Amino acid sequence: MDVLARFHLPDLNRLPSRRTRLIRRWLAAGLLLAGALLFAYPGSARGAPTTPTVVAAHDLPSGAALRAADVRLADLPDSARPAGAVSTLDGVGGRLLAGAVRAGEPLTDVRFASTVPGAGDPATATVPVRLADAGVAELLEPGRRVDVVAAPEPGVPASVLAGGATVVSVGSREASAAKGPLVLLRLPEAIATRVAAISLDRPVTVTLR
Repeated sequence: MDVLARFHLPDLNRLPSRRTRLIRRWLAAGLLLAGALLFAYPGSARGAPTTPTVVAAHDLPSGAALRAADVRLADLPDSARPAGAVSTLDGVGGRLLAGAVRAGEPLTDVRFASTVPGAGDPATATVPVRLADAGVAELLEPGRRVDVVAAPEPGVPASVLAGGATVVSVGSREASAAKGPLVLLRLPEAIATRVAAISLDRPVTVTLR
């Protein structure tokens, strides 16, 4: 007995029962879940007033035409909600972005490009043109008015192919290392085919209005 007395054996009566251990585990899990909710939704979890806000569902490029899968609603605290934020998904589909947007970023009224002149006009057509200079494309945005110019070649002077074209969208800047990104231009139907054909054979750029 003297030898056994040297060892401190646990008091079996003080050991937690299986039910007690389960309750403690559930409490710990509940605390972890509550902490996660406070971290992810600090405003709504703590009772701060929130408002439904349209946010980007993923990264979106400049000039993108919004689809249903590109946006979602999120409850944002009013204190963190930017001015001009859009509250409903009504009317967002089909709108053009004036600049690139990151995933989760709230969409505000200034994020949308102005209505493109001539959109829906049967007398106009949309023409894809790849600009010779990528730097020029960085200056463009949907709704911008430009003149389309064919670069000079040996024996062929520079010429204005179309005046007053409207930029519909600007493709990704990584679309081509040698040339600029693909730009969609809305032109009068009478000259759209000519611009498309010439842009395949000669370098094309635009001048800004």
